[in-house]
Amino acid sequence: MSKNIPFVPAADLSKLWRAIIEFDMLQPGDRVLIGLSGGKDSMLLTAMLAEIQKHAPFHFDLACYTVNGMFAPNFPKAELEAFCSHYGLKHYSDDVDVMAAHGAKCGSPCFTCAYFRRAATNRRAKELGFNKVALAHHNDDAVETFFMNLMTSGQLRTFLPVTPLSRTGITVLRPLLYYRESEIRQLVEKLQLKPLKNPCPYDGHTMRQDIKEHLVELDARYPEVYDHLAAAMRCGDTSELWPAKPGKELVGKFRAFWGQKQKPAQAAAGTSATAQDHGENADV
Repeated sequence: MSKNIPFVPAADLSKLWRAIIEFDMLQPGDRVLIGLSGGKDSMLLTAMLAEIQKHAPFHFDLACYTVNGMFAPNFPKAELEAFCSHYGLKHYSDDVDVMAAHGAKCGSPCFTCAYFRRAATNRRAKELGFNKVALAHHNDDAVETFFMNLMTSGQLRTFLPVTPLSRTGITVLRPLLYYRESEIRQLVEKLQLKPLKNPCPYDGHTMRQDIKEHLVELDARYPEVYDHLAAAMRCGDTSELWPAKPGKELVGKFRAFWGQKQKPAQAAAGTSATAQDHGENADV
């Protein structure tokens, strides 16, 4: 591709620029490792970040990294390297036997997979001298995570646009958070990107997929439900929620409350005074 031809047209980058600027995602000298799975989202993120790298007011480094979950025997290493080379980016990869790890730990296979992928990516980023990792979560991912947490754990939480990791010193970025999944599909087709097939045996059969389908059904009945959930992810002054659930301090509050118990003579005097007060208030 000619250097004069953009990887992604400027008009399609406005939401990416907004996220980067609004959430202070990039600083001069950053080294950013893109989590490239080969799916539509991460391929688009790669193309977009490679484009803005050419126009940013300061220099930052980019490279890509793929975790081979070993779900299939033929890891498309050559295809991923060719894709990255098209954008002038170096590609790194590591093998992580997710199914073996899942068998050892039990629990949810999706949780195990996500955990080991994150751990491998952050570890590799630190080894290679990258200070930031860019992941391709989009707006639908954020809303679905918010709704799933509400439904399954009663928590109002989702992943953040920028997440500093204290243990590794890596900062995780999510630059696609203002794009809907439908927009990403259109852009992938427009740019003629060729996403690779997801080899995961659980693809399309997960709790997240159930939540996604449930949200589609809700959105069909209540057309503004998605927008309302997206708005609810923001901190704001309009929230009217109960205080946080108390812990050990509740015991102290109980003791303080019952410690106000009066002796019989005090109680009688208090009753007379209270009755008088009520009488005075009634005369007002």
